[in-house]
Amino acid sequence: MDGFEHIPVMPAEVLAFLNPRSGGIYVDGTLGGAGHARQILAGSSPDGILVGFDRDQTALGTATTRLAEFGERVCLVNRNFAEMATSLAELGITGIDGLLLDLGVSSHQLDTVERGFSFQQDAPLDMRMDVTRGETAADLVNGLPERELERIIKEYGEERWARRIAKFIVSARDEAPVETTLHLVDIIKGAIPKAKWEERIHPATRTFQALRIAVNEELTSLETGLSAGLHLLNPGGRCVVISFHSLEDRIVKQSFRRLAQGCICPKNLPLCVCGHTPQLRILTSKPVMAGEKEVEANPRARSARLRAAEKL
Repeated sequence: MDGFEHIPVMPAEVLAFLNPRSGGIYVDGTLGGAGHARQILAGSSPDGILVGFDRDQTALGTATTRLAEFGERVCLVNRNFAEMATSLAELGITGIDGLLLDLGVSSHQLDTVERGFSFQQDAPLDMRMDVTRGETAADLVNGLPERELERIIKEYGEERWARRIAKFIVSARDEAPVETTLHLVDIIKGAIPKAKWEERIHPATRTFQALRIAVNEELTSLETGLSAGLHLLNPGGRCVVISFHSLEDRIVKQSFRRLAQGCICPKNLPLCVCGHTPQLRILTSKPVMAGEKEVEANPRARSARLRAAEKL
């Protein structure tokens, strides 16, 4: 259990932007191995509260052990952070002083072969963050119509070979179900002409990303959870989001911009009649990136993008 990866990405930057303080209530929506959570609790001592969400039961078990020293200052919830509003209401919490979302799949999940997230080793084609519920990647690959597979791979993976990959998957599953990661990898490699393989990106990277996002409904969860969290922020409360691909980052950027906007009247009106006022102050004009030393020590940080905003 204690092997759960917990190297927090951009820890100093997260702490600086979140600015935890004593007496505050903070939500870590993607608890993982509790690396960031420990810092938030230390920064909000002696009586700050942290509510941590994770749908991965292994992560929750590890976090329970690692955060035990903080006692009643910690409340852990085995749910998707998209259910934040309901969960906090059940806890009697009507406002929070900080929200952290460190998105994507953890290194531990990638490295646990049987979870099926990685295309490097053979395993059942699963990819669920919560292994107790929902459809697996194999269910999608073997059950979806070709057009829907193409849409998922193109939209969520931004894969230009999506049509051929979907066509090859359907052709292969007519012969036998696609049930393992390396079987799918072989299909993808066959679909993309070898001369078009990219030097630094494995041919299966984008398709695996797309299936993982679809299986876990990651973009829908982000939109729902981020909206709820921003609504729950108290004045002066801060939101910090770390994303790892452009689709996530775009949702965060657009959500922040929408709530930071003032008047939305047509430009030809001489006076404002909409009454729309900004609700957020954006703290990061551009996404913050990890430094060279951190990337060298933790390669996962290379693609990380951090955005932060403060409730007005």
